[in-house]
Amino acid sequence: MRAILIGFTVCIPALVLPNTNVDTAQIVALLALFATALTFFEYASVYPGIVEFRDAPPFNRIRFLALFFMLLMMSAATDARHEPNTFNLFIEALGEMISRALDVPYSPVRLFLLALPEHSSPAHIEAVRTAAGMSYFISIMALFIFVLSMRLRGWPVAKSTFNVWVNLPTFDPTAGGDVIERLRRDAWFNVALGFLLPFLVPAAIKLVSMNFVSITLVNPHTLIWTVTAWAFLPASLFMRGIAMGRVATMIEAKRRARDGSDFVPA
Repeated sequence: MRAILIGFTVCIPALVLPNTNVDTAQIVALLALFATALTFFEYASVYPGIVEFRDAPPFNRIRFLALFFMLLMMSAATDARHEPNTFNLFIEALGEMISRALDVPYSPVRLFLLALPEHSSPAHIEAVRTAAGMSYFISIMALFIFVLSMRLRGWPVAKSTFNVWVNLPTFDPTAGGDVIERLRRDAWFNVALGFLLPFLVPAAIKLVSMNFVSITLVNPHTLIWTVTAWAFLPASLFMRGIAMGRVATMIEAKRRARDGSDFVPA
């Protein structure tokens, strides 16, 4: 079921948007098959692979829902210009309201709009603002829900044990140095990178447009996937940093309990 849902999510823009050409459909189908196979073999295997926090819900569930709603809402808002039904128009109006609230000076949404070419039409700027505002709002909500779930449910060891090897397959605890310090260093690095990426990506797009090729984001598929990557990857890094910090705190508490450092004689 996880694999099917991931494959369907990748196909959402191609299924919703009209006039999807054959080449785009083939690329989307290939990516959907790859994502489906990767998810299936990851969760069907007993041993760890590359997916982190595989056995520590709801980390990956929140990330999946954030990706799903980003693609669905941006696709519906874009499709409102071609098929103005009630659902599409509602999503477009909601996205415009959210994006205008987030479009303030020095915000990531404003910087993303400044990365567009100067000759962009007002309609295109409005479409990009709507997509960027919705995706950034969803990423913020995903972070809030994850932190709230972590606090209320005692994640990650509320109902089961936490296996560091399975849930952090790319982290080698024997690489040298104290595990807690390395986890916290990696946590702060991920949090810092997740905070900076929404500001750095528009600057990179502007730099590429000025020196190499103009990035206009006129194509709906390019717009949706670019904005999704711009909002989803920083949120994932932010969540990963918070989760690794939580794991470091958990290991430190276990170590203190084992060594009896919390014991105070009467």
